[in-house]
Amino acid sequence: MNAAYNDLSSTFTRLYRFRHLNSIVGWDHSTMMPKNGNDARAAALAELGVLMHNMITEPALKSKLDAADQENLKPLERANLREMKRAWQSANLLPAKLVEDMSLASSKCEHAWREQRPANDWKGLAENLKDVVRLAREQAKLLAAEKGTTRYDALLDMYEPGMTTAKIQAIFADVKTWLPDLIAKARALQANDALVKPVGPFAAEKQKALGLAVMKHLQFDFDGGRLDVSAHPFCGGVPEDVRITTRYREDDFAQSLMGIIHETGHARYEQNLPRELVDQPVGLARSMGIHESQSLSFEMQLARSKPFLKLIAPLVREHLGDQPAFSADNLGKLYSRVAPGYIRVDADEACYPAHVILRFEIESALVNGEIEVDDIPALWNEKMKAYLGIDTKGNFKDGPMQDVHWPLGLLGYFPSYTLGAMYAAQYFATIRRLHPDLDQKIEAGNLAPIFDWLKDNIWSKASELSTDELVARATGEALNPKHFRVHLETRYLA
Repeated sequence: MNAAYNDLSSTFTRLYRFRHLNSIVGWDHSTMMPKNGNDARAAALAELGVLMHNMITEPALKSKLDAADQENLKPLERANLREMKRAWQSANLLPAKLVEDMSLASSKCEHAWREQRPANDWKGLAENLKDVVRLAREQAKLLAAEKGTTRYDALLDMYEPGMTTAKIQAIFADVKTWLPDLIAKARALQANDALVKPVGPFAAEKQKALGLAVMKHLQFDFDGGRLDVSAHPFCGGVPEDVRITTRYREDDFAQSLMGIIHETGHARYEQNLPRELVDQPVGLARSMGIHESQSLSFEMQLARSKPFLKLIAPLVREHLGDQPAFSADNLGKLYSRVAPGYIRVDADEACYPAHVILRFEIESALVNGEIEVDDIPALWNEKMKAYLGIDTKGNFKDGPMQDVHWPLGLLGYFPSYTLGAMYAAQYFATIRRLHPDLDQKIEAGNLAPIFDWLKDNIWSKASELSTDELVARATGEALNPKHFRVHLETRYLA
């Protein structure tokens, strides 16, 4: 019964196991590998990438997909077949040589970026980045020709199925009409706050101990994951073995703590995907926007709220020392400070969308061939001045070199961050309707209303539904950006 579907399921189980290896090897590449191992590691990763590509492009799969379409499948199996077709279609549009070249180019560019960024060496990065962009454009051209979209839409669809440049432009155009005024008003309201600055240094091992303690509050499964250090924080691994990373600055504990909480949100999503489907496409996370909605639910909606900061203030004092800056009230001011800055990952939630909009506008123009790599620094400076009033001329390491995404070839990813923030605001608007006393529960350490709702409505659904269907069933409507604006106005202007 359903022989074709069962054969396909076996193939995708094998693919998942290879992806498991690929993910753990990639984690090691970013955290543990000595630098002289890069060339051999890049070749091994490229070889593995080609192997997986060959598996999903094997000619017999097409007839099995067609046959499975005629079989008597259950709704969840039908959804899995839909996701199989999507993966098969995208893979079959790309030659194995292009897949290999992309893997090698991104490994080379990212590895060099680790030393080029601290050295402010834009010229060095640009030479490698040109190869990455050239190959991304080739990939986008092949995908767009089949799907009848723009090149950037073709890459965007890899991270946000169903989303388009036009939809994002409309959302971001609206944000740009009200965000600058909100930032200005919030800064004016905070100008006279008596903020006590934390006095360091804060040893990395103490920051890590604090992070682990907070992860325990957030119910991270330490038997199924771990915390490490990397040049750029990320969540990797697989649902059975989730690897998250952060980075530490001894003069600023706030950065690493929120980074850990952010990545824990990603990790809890992965750890709670339906384990019986983990080796099938339908068992994967729905989209990167939904993934980012989990990290931003944890970091922005929950962790920067006053009740949560009251909850963890004793932990901060326990691990970093008892000082006036660590009162619950002062932590609330510290973590809700609106202050435009250079670095996206350190940005407050009011300024964060400006960082994302800037990157979206640059990378979409780059992929579509409207600008070249050499144009990026000037455009970056122009947009940073316009959106956040900050000059980045000549400061490449805190400007267009700060993110790992472009060196890794992740063009089309950046919109997911602000889409995720909007989804997160919509989730919490729903949770608060169900639990009017949510703040009191959070302050008392009862986070079950949040985690239970996320598990029932988002985590357990994986990729069974489209993004719009998933969000609509959970909240009563598809993405509605108004919830994000209301959240910011309530937190910063009320």
